[in-house]
Amino acid sequence: MADSEANLIRIEGPLRAGDVPPLCARVAAARHGPGGGDIICDVAAVTTADLTTVDAIARLHLAARRAGGRIRLRNPAPALLALLGLVGLVELLGLVVEMEGHPEQREPPLGVQEAVEAGDAPL
Repeated sequence: MADSEANLIRIEGPLRAGDVPPLCARVAAARHGPGGGDIICDVAAVTTADLTTVDAIARLHLAARRAGGRIRLRNPAPALLALLGLVGLVELLGLVVEMEGHPEQREPPLGVQEAVEAGDAPL
């Protein structure tokens, strides 16, 4: 599905409790706007991974569900993704996480070469 600017919400900085109501309103408006579909929340610029941020993401998800959709998290920091997994939100809410520019799981980043020592046993 192609992303449109109508269903993309960029979230920046540390999230605080006062930031949540306007963000929830933006999620609901984007869900009912011309883009429709899933709401893409780009969280690459979120600078803190704390329980306030987790609460904000859970509330955004709830706002999207009430509007008949769901949110997708784009580019969460590793610490935020780990915290969301630790508290069980990824599985519980069925959050879809999109990672851009990261190597596939279990694959080394490009440019890394593996070396074999002469005495190593074959795998």
